[in-house]
Amino acid sequence: MTRQLSLRPVPGGRVPRTAMVMAAGLGKRMRPLTATRPKPLVSVAGKPLIDHVFDRLIAAGIERAVVNVHYLADQLEAHLRDRFPQVEIIISDEREQLLETGGGLVKARSLLGDDPVLVVNSDNLWIDGPVDAIRLLSSRWDDAAMDALLLMVPLARAHNHNGHGDFHLGPDGRITARRARNRVAPFSYTGLQILHPRLIVDAPEGPFSTNLFWDRAIAAGRAFGQVHQGLWFDVGTPRAIPQTELILADG
Repeated sequence: MTRQLSLRPVPGGRVPRTAMVMAAGLGKRMRPLTATRPKPLVSVAGKPLIDHVFDRLIAAGIERAVVNVHYLADQLEAHLRDRFPQVEIIISDEREQLLETGGGLVKARSLLGDDPVLVVNSDNLWIDGPVDAIRLLSSRWDDAAMDALLLMVPLARAHNHNGHGDFHLGPDGRITARRARNRVAPFSYTGLQILHPRLIVDAPEGPFSTNLFWDRAIAAGRAFGQVHQGLWFDVGTPRAIPQTELILADG
């Protein structure tokens, strides 16, 4: 594992060279399983959640992964050390303060380079459809038109998810956020997106959500969505684990 990096441009329409894996959360909803281990190391279908993510990154051809750490960070770093030799792993250390998703991006900004980055949450699990989800997102990326491209799943196919949806998807592929708490939006965010680092500017200090960057991109008409063609699971609670494993076992 190294903290040094050497960047080269990513050709347009190609899979980003770099991914950021969000792995710093406290995993409160997953207690008691997270009392002694970070949530990304909770096992689902025979392997830790973060290993499922890295399997997808490697299959898609990602070369570098910036992983942010906070809660039980030593365990997570030890798990990742030399485990995935196909990928250069760089740690973004948030031990001193948990920064949430937006703050985590700001903290890692100098490690991400200046080309589009794949950003993925380490606690969601997806199964590819007819096309690899990361490659599908990459094929849709238009650098001239987009600052953010989110992989979304119809609310009806969001397994284990109890939310009311996150976004509306327009006929041109642009997204708008669900605003009213008592309303339902037809699509849920899967925790997988391509984000251009040019969005990571003029940010507040400390913890904040990626919603700040999404809101800017939406207001500028530069936030788009792609519908996931496979399975997606919100593995946020202990109860969700056997439910997810049952569906996976049934094929």
